[in-house]
Amino acid sequence: MQDIRALVQKTEAGAQLLISQLFFENSMFTSFIENCRIAGIDVPVCAGIMPVINRNQIEKMVTLCGASLPDRFAKIVSKYDGNREALFDAGLAYAVSQIIDLCANGFEYIHLYTMNNPAVARRIAEGVKHIIR
Repeated sequence: MQDIRALVQKTEAGAQLLISQLFFENSMFTSFIENCRIAGIDVPVCAGIMPVINRNQIEKMVTLCGASLPDRFAKIVSKYDGNREALFDAGLAYAVSQIIDLCANGFEYIHLYTMNNPAVARRIAEGVKHIIR
């Protein structure tokens, strides 16, 4: 709740757009948005999606921001950990599926954490080019 109070203060100070931290389970974002709306936050909130393309990256990000890994995602990382290309493809596919689900459920704003990797940004854009306006 402390995070929500801080966001209320930011919007009261004039923030017109918020960006969530990364998440791997869309239901967590949906709950977060519900809590924001209950608190009176009515500005757009971009969903923070981070395509995971290597195990070290995900372990570091989860440690830094406290994101949780759903079982389905953890299985993907575990299964393809030894195959760099397969993990790259699987991580991008997971992120694309998150974006498609978010859009289908009415969320319009997506922020991609691509870690300055243009190949990731390009592949995600190709995967959702007919879904996102």
